[in-house]
Amino acid sequence: MAVVVGDARPAASGKRSRRMLAILDLVAERGEVSLTELAEALGTSHATVRRDLAALGDQRLLLRTHGGARAVDSGGEVPVSLRGTRHQEAKRAIAAAVAQTVPRHRYAIALSGGTTTGAVARALSGHTELTIVTNSLSIAQLVTSFPQMKIMMTGGILRPESLELVGQLAENTFSAINLGTAILGADGITAAGVTTHDETEARTNHAMVVHAQRVVVVADGSKVGHLAFAHVVGLDHVDALVTDTSADPEVLEQVRAAGVEVTVVNPARGRGGPPR
Repeated sequence: MAVVVGDARPAASGKRSRRMLAILDLVAERGEVSLTELAEALGTSHATVRRDLAALGDQRLLLRTHGGARAVDSGGEVPVSLRGTRHQEAKRAIAAAVAQTVPRHRYAIALSGGTTTGAVARALSGHTELTIVTNSLSIAQLVTSFPQMKIMMTGGILRPESLELVGQLAENTFSAINLGTAILGADGITAAGVTTHDETEARTNHAMVVHAQRVVVVADGSKVGHLAFAHVVGLDHVDALVTDTSADPEVLEQVRAAGVEVTVVNPARGRGGPPR
């Protein structure tokens, strides 16, 4: 079964998604990998690896070669259909901590796209008077299963990699409303601010952030200290960061020194620990 980027349906089983991510990691690490090396590393058949390489090649995440695959410069962005299998426990723990801070009375929040913000949406299922504003097709579809919540979607142009609506229409929507809290996913966060892979997505997320009373960045530890291509916002616009215990302590200290409240959760316990 091929993975089709932009299809909102589940594109691959969890097992296959994890295997594909492992292939991408191996190719990125070694530059070029043979079919035999991949099959041995993954403990699977040559035929299975061929099918996975075909799907990843169709998405231009790697370049197929005679007998294997090699890396291609794709900006480091993995399609959202595969991202959900990474750091699942950390994302659930982060989401639970964030949900505890969202008011239970009538309140409006914005959620950017991403698998961590998607986990936050699930964790908010017990809230009854929330209005959720989002430009993410994935999150909008998820929230429809919570009928007690009101969902508002932006307009915009669809980015297949992230299933987010971006551009002027999306920015205009965020500019026209008042938000209590913006919950922002990130591909990277450093002392320089929050970054993502795409400049148009960055501008849309910036519009969301600057029209919110409070801004919370949610990012698992792998994103802390990572610098992605496009700048979203500086730390002067961020009130809080919620991450997990795998985050680089030195970078967290830099973020805290910029005036950001830092909460570190322990995925093993599934609850927030004290800021480090």
